[in-house]
Amino acid sequence: LLAAAPQRAVYMGWSLGGQLALELAASNPERVAALVTVCSNPRFIADSGWPGMEAEAFAAFQAAYASDPAASLRRFGSLQAQGARRPRQLLRQLHGPQAGPPGAELLPGLNWLARLDQRELARGLQRPCLHLLAEHDQLVPAELATVLAALSAPVAQVQVLRGASHLAPLDSAPQIATATRDFLAAADLLQDDDYRETGPAKKDVASSFSRAARSYDSVARLQQDVGRELLASLDSGPTSPAVLLDLGCGTGYFQPELRRRYPGASCIGLDLAPGMVEYARAHAAGGGHWLVGDAESLPLATDAVDLIFSSLAIQWCHRPQQLFAEFGRVLRPGGRCVFTTLGPDTLRELRLAWAAVDDSQHVNTFLPPEQLAAAAESVSGIRLTLQTRRHCMQYTRVGELLAELKTLGAHNMNRGRRPGLTSRKTLQGMLQAYESWRADGLLPATYDVIFGVVETI
Repeated sequence: LLAAAPQRAVYMGWSLGGQLALELAASNPERVAALVTVCSNPRFIADSGWPGMEAEAFAAFQAAYASDPAASLRRFGSLQAQGARRPRQLLRQLHGPQAGPPGAELLPGLNWLARLDQRELARGLQRPCLHLLAEHDQLVPAELATVLAALSAPVAQVQVLRGASHLAPLDSAPQIATATRDFLAAADLLQDDDYRETGPAKKDVASSFSRAARSYDSVARLQQDVGRELLASLDSGPTSPAVLLDLGCGTGYFQPELRRRYPGASCIGLDLAPGMVEYARAHAAGGGHWLVGDAESLPLATDAVDLIFSSLAIQWCHRPQQLFAEFGRVLRPGGRCVFTTLGPDTLRELRLAWAAVDDSQHVNTFLPPEQLAAAAESVSGIRLTLQTRRHCMQYTRVGELLAELKTLGAHNMNRGRRPGLTSRKTLQGMLQAYESWRADGLLPATYDVIFGVVETI
């Protein structure tokens, strides 16, 4: 973890993960800004006056797991879900599709739970700590709160999540998020989040592109041209990735070519918009793997991907440090990501035409390459290279451009946009201002396209 993490970070762990995070914080305090544990006990096994799982019951579970892992894991899942608001739904999430049946690989974790006693580590840790317990937890009892608060250093806080089970990250995520945010704010550890004021809300982006899925390819001239350029850049890279991620896959337009280039690769298509993923899954030849997910929080394991292909998708991400950290996390050593995104001069003619008639924000705002480069520099283990190219589309009328943006789902989604409809007078003024750009009978629309390569080092 330390090799992949920033030089100073907040570490958060659930259950046994909380014990591992505590071990890391105690042995490397200079690397830890703060620690958050969720449903975690520094001594999992009960001791005199210390709440936990009874030693005899845990030993019986270890023995049962050694003889029948699958049945024991199902019983353990039921125990974790006890007291939850929707236990059956949680169990379906917990026992969803897996790579294979459980085996001996879980035995070391059980051994750690049996023998770890980190109470002295918790007592001596001089870093801001938040310990979140669950009211209905059957494995890490809520009555632990009293003794844990008395044991911990003064910089530690202990809270009980009301109505939560041991599976609190699944059944009480909003409570965890609120408690963690408040804790980090009080410790002055929240990063600058000015992007929230200008960047589009992810739910708005997902909804807009979901609605556009069926008609998207009919007007995606720029997207297809830029994507083909990005495909050509793959010629100079590794020729045989085992796992390829098409990030922001949209309708799956580039999947046939990606599969042709890498016939031996397992190809994953991932997009923020459920409607796009549904369309791609329904129309893709040869099946494949399709996921709904956010590029800033990829639902993929660490070191799971050899190559990421992403064309005109990450411009909707306004936390570039988080984005590049995710690239570095999921890419295997020697892996790379090739991407295109849009820069701040995109649709400059339309932006200036609107600016001539009012002060509202009518055009989406995108991050400059300097901000992308600075964000990548703050992420250890990756190297970023960037190039910028201009693409100019041409139209006979501004209305054609506006209709195309609407059909694509790429209309103005910024938080600073003016609510309600634009008046006819304002719209006519914008159209007249745009006419100053007409040349040879056509109106230009410039796209500021950034080509990037992220390599793991």
